[in-house]
Amino acid sequence: MKVIILSAGRGERLKPLSDHTPKPLLRAGKHRIIEYTIQSLVKAGFTDLVINTAHLPEQFPAALADGSRYGATISYSPELQGGLETAGGIINALPLLGDEPFLVVNGDIWTDYPFEQLRNFKLDKSKLGHLILVNNPEHHPNGDFSLLSGLVSQQSGEKYTFSGIAIYHPELFADLKPERLALKPVLLQAIEQQHLSGEHYQGQWSDIGTIERLEQLVTQLAH
Repeated sequence: MKVIILSAGRGERLKPLSDHTPKPLLRAGKHRIIEYTIQSLVKAGFTDLVINTAHLPEQFPAALADGSRYGATISYSPELQGGLETAGGIINALPLLGDEPFLVVNGDIWTDYPFEQLRNFKLDKSKLGHLILVNNPEHHPNGDFSLLSGLVSQQSGEKYTFSGIAIYHPELFADLKPERLALKPVLLQAIEQQHLSGEHYQGQWSDIGTIERLEQLVTQLAH
């Protein structure tokens, strides 16, 4: 299964650090944020990686090269300055991702999620995606989606936060053009049609969206 690590974002809340370095390439302890994800993916058997880029794109191949030092193969999916948002970036990368379901991981998260349990994951026949949901962090207390009998739902019930980790079938993006497009409307339509399954992961997960959260991660990794 191929993987796309979403890395095109501008990282406005990480200024001034992100003015000079894309947020996935910011260091947290010994490694860059994205390197922790790459290492976890390779350990789990995912070695065919795609990284989309828009902000300071030249820094990614300069830092990560072709991925061979990690035991992976990295291809790059460039976007125009400003990026295409999440869904647009995925659609733009579809020629590199192929016709089979693929794994998506946000480039600005840190997690101990066991990716190996997705290595041979098969979407149910009627499903176009599988989302990993996590406990709501302090900065997002109301969550995004609930789970109802294994289906991602917008109905009442306890809501969890979407982790930025998911498996999607290319058909989820059928007939959509590679233009600026947010992911949430695509997901909401699929949820309405009961096309998304999900799971609740209760391990460690952090969205490194601010300098404070980056500093918290550095402290956590040091211990």
